[in-house]
Amino acid sequence: MADPSSYRPKPGQIPDSPGVYKFRDEHRRVIYVGKAKNLRQRVANYFQDLANLHPRTRTMVTTAASVEWTVVSTEVEALQLEYSWIKEFDPRFNVKYRDDKSYPYLAVTLNEDFPRVQVMRGAKKKGVRYFGPYGHAWAIRETVDLMLRVFPVRTCSAGVFKNAARTGRPCLLGYIGKCSAPCVGRVTPEEHRELAEDFCDFMAGRTGTYIRRLEKDMMQAAEEMEYERAARLRDDAEALKRAMEKSAVVLADVTDADLIAVAEDELEAALQIFHVRGGRVRGQRGWVTDKVEAVDTSGLVEHALQQLYGEERGDAVPKEVLVPALPEDTEAVSQWLAERRGSQVSLRIPQRGDKKDLMVTVQRNAQQALGLHKTKRASDLTTRSRALEEIAEALGLDTAPLRIECYDISHLQGDDVVASMVVFEDGLARKSEYRRFQIKGFEGQDDVRSMHEVIGRRFKRYLQEKERTGEWEEQPTDTPADGPAPTGPAPGPVPALAPAAEDGEPREDDGRPKRFAYPPQLVVVDGGQPQVAAARRALDELGIDDIAVCGLAKRLEEVWLPGDDDPVVLPRSSEGLYLLQRVRDEAHRFAITYQRAKRAKRIRSSPLDDVSGLGETRKQALIKHFGSVKKLRQATIDEICEVPGIGRRTAESVAAALASTAPAAPAVNTATGEIIEEDDGGSS
Repeated sequence: MADPSSYRPKPGQIPDSPGVYKFRDEHRRVIYVGKAKNLRQRVANYFQDLANLHPRTRTMVTTAASVEWTVVSTEVEALQLEYSWIKEFDPRFNVKYRDDKSYPYLAVTLNEDFPRVQVMRGAKKKGVRYFGPYGHAWAIRETVDLMLRVFPVRTCSAGVFKNAARTGRPCLLGYIGKCSAPCVGRVTPEEHRELAEDFCDFMAGRTGTYIRRLEKDMMQAAEEMEYERAARLRDDAEALKRAMEKSAVVLADVTDADLIAVAEDELEAALQIFHVRGGRVRGQRGWVTDKVEAVDTSGLVEHALQQLYGEERGDAVPKEVLVPALPEDTEAVSQWLAERRGSQVSLRIPQRGDKKDLMVTVQRNAQQALGLHKTKRASDLTTRSRALEEIAEALGLDTAPLRIECYDISHLQGDDVVASMVVFEDGLARKSEYRRFQIKGFEGQDDVRSMHEVIGRRFKRYLQEKERTGEWEEQPTDTPADGPAPTGPAPGPVPALAPAAEDGEPREDDGRPKRFAYPPQLVVVDGGQPQVAAARRALDELGIDDIAVCGLAKRLEEVWLPGDDDPVVLPRSSEGLYLLQRVRDEAHRFAITYQRAKRAKRIRSSPLDDVSGLGETRKQALIKHFGSVKKLRQATIDEICEVPGIGRRTAESVAAALASTAPAAPAVNTATGEIIEEDDGGSS
């Protein structure tokens, strides 16, 4: 536990400008990010008498070992930079909302030549229009099925679409009139895109126009005695009305708004968001969070707005955002929302009428979500705590291992030997800190030697980081498993010099949670006595004696400790054994996934990979131009020069590389027996 006075900046050192500040722990990991109108006043508040601080703030400042800041021009820039850093560094003392479920969205892939309507989950993609979220995927499919009568947009996968185009026969939906069949040329790409955009307009709430148009066409067809066409238009209008009835009318027809409600206690908070478009509830979403920082309702609302709209643009940000409490700096938040939407956004508390009544409903949903979450978490937290206590007792540890790292080796008959490292904190997987390794020290199959190398490399990096406490560059083979690669500081603001280190050098941004600088209390290896001995030997060679090691053998699920001739046998019903099995299985899954990816890349390697200076973009341009490596090999240098971006020198290098490489035998998929032909492109 650090004394805040040991790293307190001098009074005149902190500027009185708007900005964003970061607290780091002894491992240089960012543990808290905040913003301020006046950095000097805000940061100074953290260094008052500890007895006057909120308990959570007190824990944060005593965990921290340094503080630094960045000056910005405006409060809106501070809001943007704070969001970027919270997303980048994942600080442990910042409020972070997590979805209480994975919600499905209705998505229209406008980024494709022939847009497709489908159900999507997970991260949003650029160029895709989203509607929802919905409570269940079947609700989306029912809505889409009704609307395809009027807007027959493509819903098939890329494989089905290409097969139909190749055979000249549409799928069943094309025959029954629920797809306009652009795959066989019944409509042009422009006509199909217009259908998709009309579909999006209807889903966005502009419903009256289409229904009135259908009814007008129906009356005209009836007057002209085209009764079959009139009946079809009548059925289309009824289908759209039934689709609209699936979302209740709650506000005026022109209302586009998001309503956010908060239910909270001393430790946790739950948020509910109702998405209202065209006066109808088009989606509902729930978040929960631990109140790891001293934050009130307005702070919770501000964090929710950052997470909800931080990646959104245009109409995804509604005209109105109704909240239970306004953020501390309402003007800056409103301006930030307006910049993301491209027009004015009203951020306010509903005072009367239908909007206030609907907010009561949203609040009731938030209260129910918090109660349900607490019921689930109480059971889950008890189970995890019992599992960690059982592991500590079985292995003779002084305390429960709150951070566990597990390692596994994977290969295929000695080829493509790789290793994985997975991390569990407080009994839960922390995927942002997973790592993967290539075995470099030797060739061939030797799991024990591989384990010794991986453990040595991981903890050598830990010691280097601990000693230097400065920025270092990651090796290309020790890459994170999930999440985006570390990026540089957000553009725009110019960082101020942070407090200097003992050697007088200013600190750089080296606190991303993508490092090997955080040590575990327990190392688990997949294997028995030999693997455990290798791991322990690697730690001893580095002088590390405060990290426990054990192995979990697959055959009898026995736990092995270094130097013991007999294993520790945990009861089959033990929560501790179950947790160790989950950790081991996750390491095994992660290692196999990496090993298969490397093998697939090797199988699908291309002679073009050896051409110096030929990047992936120009390789793909060559393959696209000629159709395959086989045809490219037959081309002349002049023909290769015709490809945009390929000069004569590069063309000569390509021709020489292909001439010196004999055509390889076709690769075979060992699972299916399928031959992977070179004509498919030759380069992945």
